[in-house]
Amino acid sequence: QVQLVESGGGLVQAGGSLRLSCEASAIIFSIYDMGWYRQVPGKERELVASITSGGSTNYADSAKGRFTISRDNAKNTVYLQMSSLKPEDTALYYCNAKRTNRNLRTYDYWGQGTQVTVSS
Repeated sequence: QVQLVESGGGLVQAGGSLRLSCEASAIIFSIYDMGWYRQVPGKERELVASITSGGSTNYADSAKGRFTISRDNAKNTVYLQMSSLKPEDTALYYCNAKRTNRNLRTYDYWGQGTQVTVSS
């Protein structure tokens, strides 16, 4: 059982920046692959960025060059540094934790989300 708590969302003007944080309750946080997703009304949740337990990162095309995902295993925390924000980045951002056990069963955990609103 993993609980995730996001923070750092808010209102920012276009061109500004925000840093989202997600703290996990997992005892062995380092074994989880982590990700940030976002969702707007009427659309499906989409992956923004992910980082594996080994540190490999992946970004949505819309986030490349502007967003950076990182993790601090000592703090059980994953971050999403967002720069050059655009109004289209406005969404509810969710933190995700995932791991696959020896039987190849995947365990998925989600936070409650933090709202990011970018004004023009």
